[in-house]
Amino acid sequence: MRILITNDDGITAPGLAVAEEIAAEIAGSDGAVFVVSPEGERSGVSHAISYTAPMRVTQFNTRRHSVDGFPADCVLVGIHAVMADVKPDLVISGVNRGHNVAEDVVYSGTVGGAMEGALAGIPSIALSQYYGTKDHAPSEMWEPTRAFAVETIRKVLQMPFPRGVFYNVNFPAHRVDLVKGIRVCAQGMRAEGTFETVEHRAPNGRLYYWLKHMLRNLSAQPESDAALCADGWITVTPLRPDLTAHDVMDDARAVLA
Repeated sequence: MRILITNDDGITAPGLAVAEEIAAEIAGSDGAVFVVSPEGERSGVSHAISYTAPMRVTQFNTRRHSVDGFPADCVLVGIHAVMADVKPDLVISGVNRGHNVAEDVVYSGTVGGAMEGALAGIPSIALSQYYGTKDHAPSEMWEPTRAFAVETIRKVLQMPFPRGVFYNVNFPAHRVDLVKGIRVCAQGMRAEGTFETVEHRAPNGRLYYWLKHMLRNLSAQPESDAALCADGWITVTPLRPDLTAHDVMDDARAVLA
């Protein structure tokens, strides 16, 4: 199996190294793993692409490159340049430092990378590791991913991959012995939103604002990715880039009838 890896935390991110370990085991001795990753952190860029600017690519070796662009750019460069002769069989985006559940999916560059792979018709999976400091948290953040990612990915690869569909996988911030299993579930939505602003007055008097991520996952719907991952489950959510609100189509048409 030929696997293309990208992420949104950058080419030096610890989670990228974890993804390489996982991919090497899945690819097997006859496979190949290629890395095309942003040269710096690109968290929160969603599915952005460098549509109006060129991208600089740095080659470290034949299977490792960085791009001064976004995760979706990296997948495009990987598919159409680095792996142009033989396309990848699988795109892995991650492993992200921090979960990508509920509305995080809309903002996530990790999810954006997997989405770009899906748009190209390649099975694609986004991987994210929740982190926390509670008593049940692992001693090393990546332990749940290292313990369960290979098994989880192999199971996901047996799931349907119609064109445009990809899978979003999140590992809980629980010790390995406390992880409850794997659940296929819907993307949730937190009742109180995702971000709030924090005011900061600089020494020169200028006013700035930071965005602060709120971690109120249990305010999401029961059995959704946010609630289940917070409760110790590995969550698997099939996604697609179709943003149509199908449930309101008939009511919207009725207005024009």
